[in-house]
Amino acid sequence: MPATSRPRTPQRHVAVIGEGPAWLAATAFPVLLAVALLNGGGPDGLSLLIPAILFLLPASLLPHRPLAGTAFMLTAWLTAWAVEDNAPFSWQLGYLMMLANALAIGFITATRPRRTSIVAVVMTLCAQLLVVAFYLNESPALVRTVMFTVLIAGAAWMAGNTVHERRAHAEAIEEQRTARAVTAERLRIARELHDMVAHSIGIIAIQAGVGGRVIDSQPAEARNALSAIEATSRDTLAGLRRMLGTLRRTDPEAAPLDPAPGLADLEHLATTTAHAGVRVDLQWTGHRRPLPAEFELSAFRIVQEAITNVVRHAGTDHCRVTIDHRDDEVAIEVIDDGRGRQAEGTGYGIAGMRERVAILHGRFSAGPRPEGGFRVTARLPLPEQVPA
Repeated sequence: MPATSRPRTPQRHVAVIGEGPAWLAATAFPVLLAVALLNGGGPDGLSLLIPAILFLLPASLLPHRPLAGTAFMLTAWLTAWAVEDNAPFSWQLGYLMMLANALAIGFITATRPRRTSIVAVVMTLCAQLLVVAFYLNESPALVRTVMFTVLIAGAAWMAGNTVHERRAHAEAIEEQRTARAVTAERLRIARELHDMVAHSIGIIAIQAGVGGRVIDSQPAEARNALSAIEATSRDTLAGLRRMLGTLRRTDPEAAPLDPAPGLADLEHLATTTAHAGVRVDLQWTGHRRPLPAEFELSAFRIVQEAITNVVRHAGTDHCRVTIDHRDDEVAIEVIDDGRGRQAEGTGYGIAGMRERVAILHGRFSAGPRPEGGFRVTARLPLPEQVPA
């Protein structure tokens, strides 16, 4: 069976067909310009207006084929040579051509790579200086006209290059903004996964150890440990599914399928932590009220991570969590009477809590207590629109 080849995509052919009118207009430009010059008479306004309009024909090719469009525009100078005997090459027409080519240089420089713009400038200067030298080879105005021609081309290139650099700078800033947004989102996801998984895995590990030690001597206690492992695993799995569902949604305005955890879930957190052998004394002070979603989630994650550190590192069987609702802030304090230190270099728990507090412009501290144990405190300033 003969090999079958892939069908060619019609995109290139469509592009060529789309450029067809521009190529026809640019090709007809020298002929139409010659006719206009031959029949225009003296350099009055109408005689200059018609060539000015005709310059739009090759200009239509500049967005697609900038160098070809520039070459067609430069044929105006050669056309003026050819008809010079019948239509004197007036200085008005010369400046008109120079202005049109300067605009072309500026457009090419602003929209195309630098190499293309330099080639266009060289082509333009060569053609213009050739015409100037041909007509003013014995005139005292030759040097002045050459300098003026070079300055016009150079100014057009510099103006276009300024626009090009500003556009490139704006694109670079946008890329950096996008990269920062992606990094911030990755850090947010990493914090959520760490806070969610670390707490659950810590409890599961402790319960599995307890169950393994008492499975022969105390089967009922082993069953309780397995039940705690099952409940903790289900909660963690539900949280992971909620997070993955949020990440998979393409609509940024869509609301989460399940509510994110908040301070109201601390009672459940204390219950699951008690299954791991650490009793949590939860205390509420001040006027308890609902908070914005980001404050609810951050406060819950801070308490969760602090309790996780107690379970994993403090070596104690109880801790105290205080949530103080004040007029302008929420103060969080987690205290234990354990070893008074945290494991060094083993995770990102304290760093994650500090980042959460910093994002909300709050204050955070964590360290050993003079009387023994460890203290974690966080103060989250509330926005003014939160009712007292």
